[in-house]
Amino acid sequence: MENLVDTQAHWYAIRNVEEVDSPALVIYPERVRENIRQLKGMVDSVASLRPHVKTHKMAEVSRMMMEEGIRKFKCATIAEAEMLATEGAPDVLLAYQPVGPKIHRLAALVKAFPATRFSCLIDHIEAAMILSQVFEQSGSPLNVFIDLNVGMNRTGITPGGEALDLYLACEKLPGIQPIGLHAYDGHIRDADLAQRKTHCDQAFQPVRALADKLTEMGRPAPILVAGGTPTFSIHARREGVERSPGTFIFWDWGYGHLLTEQPFRFAALVLTRVISIVDKQTICLDLGHKSIAAENPLPRVQFLNAPEAEPISQSEEHLVVKVPDSDLYRIGDVFYGVPIHICPTCALYDQAWVVENRRVETSWKVIARDRYLQY
Repeated sequence: MENLVDTQAHWYAIRNVEEVDSPALVIYPERVRENIRQLKGMVDSVASLRPHVKTHKMAEVSRMMMEEGIRKFKCATIAEAEMLATEGAPDVLLAYQPVGPKIHRLAALVKAFPATRFSCLIDHIEAAMILSQVFEQSGSPLNVFIDLNVGMNRTGITPGGEALDLYLACEKLPGIQPIGLHAYDGHIRDADLAQRKTHCDQAFQPVRALADKLTEMGRPAPILVAGGTPTFSIHARREGVERSPGTFIFWDWGYGHLLTEQPFRFAALVLTRVISIVDKQTICLDLGHKSIAAENPLPRVQFLNAPEAEPISQSEEHLVVKVPDSDLYRIGDVFYGVPIHICPTCALYDQAWVVENRRVETSWKVIARDRYLQY
């Protein structure tokens, strides 16, 4: 292990690492808490925060945010919504337009957890009408946000006349009540903060104009939910906006080197081991597609204690790595890696090992990686 950075001198080192099988997802709770506090420090009020839980999918992490005063959350799946409700989250926005069986699952969830205020997104009148029918029959009206397409070109309706018409049409439907506008601008990822701000402001302007139009027509001011992690620094300075970052909670290499103005720290790593020494400059780790998000091109991971290691190929269970001299490595050497993209990486693990006082003594279930919990 001569060429590996001395792990015992670094924050990520696990003293009883020999007890942790690999590949593994490892969480550092103190760093998670610090990231939550950094987030709170970037806004004028904790009430303006609506973090997205898709990154971590863990009840324990959701609980940590509630312990810091966060009461509103955003999620992407029914399972994530159920996880939040089970933990007592007061306000849960399903940032998805439910269709098919998801509508009935959401209705069952609303009925099962009356203390949680649920809402969802819509961007089409047909979806609104089906929701209306189901929730009128259920006897539990549902709040909805109009999902606005501000350039992501994935879901949503363009802010303007059509979106206004949809909002007004929803007011007339029984069983649902429009209360706000949702705008996710995940396509805005300029490394330069000034450019990112310019593009973010341009994308948000028609959202604000639509909100102003609604108030001019005598409607209550709609709740505005905007942004993700890349534009959080910009939306954090706006008045009257709920902000929805997600990746901040664990941070990752991709955002850490793109969003340099943001103060978050790596709080989740993947742990992997050398399983084969191929030749003089090549080794193999047990970190395949099934263990780290593979949607990005290589490297997909950066190693804190072996920064010279360069991933060159990957398959389901293997990551082949180029190194200066493989004689400096031993079978079983431990690598601590920062994923390029942490969110889908977490979803690949059914549990995360928890590191406290530099030891692993327990684990947390990545419970909402499952598509079904109860509902």
